[in-house]
Amino acid sequence: MRDQLERRLEALKKEFHAGRARATELEQQQATLHQTLLRISGAIQVLEEELKAEDQSIAPDNGTTGDTTQADPSLVNGSLDRVAR
Repeated sequence: MRDQLERRLEALKKEFHAGRARATELEQQQATLHQTLLRISGAIQVLEEELKAEDQSIAPDNGTTGDTTQADPSLVNGSLDRVAR
């Protein structure tokens, strides 16, 4: 009976350690995914702001554009810094 309990104890310990290792792996994947989502969010923000700036540069009376110079994306709310990392 004792041998059977010891075997079961060892099996449970192995299962516990495997579960803990898997949980750590999943936490690392979650952190990586979170960083990826932050970068994507920053890129979305930069593009939305660029499109908004482009829309605002179009003159409403004759359809011609105003200032033809492009804004430096690195100056747009610091979003490019988040994207480049």
